Amino acid sequence: MSTSNPTNKNQLPLAGMRVLDLSRALSGPFCTTILGDLGADVIKVEALPDGDMVRNWGPFDRELSAYYLSANRNKRGIAIDFRSEEGRAILFRLATESDVIVENFMPGTLSAMGLDPEKLRERNPRLIISSISGFGRSGPLGDRPGFDQIAQGYSGLMSVTGDPATGPTRVGVAIGDMTAGMWLALGVLAAWIGVDKTGAGQTVDTSLLAGLVSLLSVQGQRYLSLNEVAPLAGNVHPVIAPYGVFRAGDGDMNIGAATQGMWLSLCDVIGRPDLKQNPRFTTNALRMQHRDELKEIIETELTGRTRGEWTGLFVAAGIPAGPINSIKDALESDQVRHLGLVEVTELPDRGRFKQITNPLRMSNHTGGWLRRGPAILGQHTREVLEEVGFSPKEVTELENKNVVLQAPLSVDNALSGAEMQAGTP
Repeated sequence: MSTSNPTNKNQLPLAGMRVLDLSRALSGPFCTTILGDLGADVIKVEALPDGDMVRNWGPFDRELSAYYLSANRNKRGIAIDFRSEEGRAILFRLATESDVIVENFMPGTLSAMGLDPEKLRERNPRLIISSISGFGRSGPLGDRPGFDQIAQGYSGLMSVTGDPATGPTRVGVAIGDMTAGMWLALGVLAAWIGVDKTGAGQTVDTSLLAGLVSLLSVQGQRYLSLNEVAPLAGNVHPVIAPYGVFRAGDGDMNIGAATQGMWLSLCDVIGRPDLKQNPRFTTNALRMQHRDELKEIIETELTGRTRGEWTGLFVAAGIPAGPINSIKDALESDQVRHLGLVEVTELPDRGRFKQITNPLRMSNHTGGWLRRGPAILGQHTREVLEEVGFSPKEVTELENKNVVLQAPLSVDNALSGAEMQAGTP
């Protein structure tokens, strides 16, 4: 297990935590990316011969999957044949030398791999074993595999996303995977604090379904409190008007007049103070009843200016508003640049890569978050195995028997803080 120096104020908060990442695809890797960003030593274990399945999912940037690149920064990567007896013995050794295990296999797979939690805790009572499944590890759906869109449908989230014309619509990113990953990271942090208090680790578990149900928020509470089943609302707020997407002269924008005062100001901004006294619009409840008509009136006035012009006018009047950006627009915007949400990393033999980075800012941490780019398959195998006691000769023998793979690279992909600052676009 790694150690830390608590007197170093600039040290990342999870320095000293070693995480064995056995997960694949997105939910588990997103969890361990968060932990790695915050300073944990994350060892990503990939199964030979092909590694994480997402390495084969396009599109590709210099032969590397954009999907893989998006969720595997700040980790060291090793490659092991999970099916071999020697490979499983290595996994067991690595597990007992770790503080946290993260996995998202089907329920029961961990034990079938020789990593029975009880046996691991006999060797390391402080071990935290954290898991993500599709639908939970018990119950009527506990044995089902889970993919993001399937979970979006089961959770009810898709039933309030989209409009009557499109029907239910999935969220445009894998929100179920990432939500489960964030919840699991939070659970690991709570368990990590608990180890200091009790001296004992514990099991932390969540699922794609549970994470998405937790996001139902007011729509879920409407049903629980009032037995109301929320309909598809499209691009309008379910209970506030005017609040949603409106077409300006050069495209769509969002406007959120969430209070009565904002509504009155909006009438002045668009040059329609007469709407304040219109009996169909005097209260939010009435505006909700006549929201389609109100949208047409507002959009008629918006056609005379661009989204940027209207955004400035609305914001100056205290009304939240903004354009609907493409991803290109967003990532190249002045505000995203100012926040440092895109950093640059370097991969051996591949050059420099831009990546979206951690959104947190901490007063004791300056500079970028990217310390390592996503690892090439087997990039750190020899380094990690030698750290846990294997001799160079033993590692070579394991390589020769195809039990482990060390990538034929001699260059590490960690950039210094100065380099990172210089490379930030």
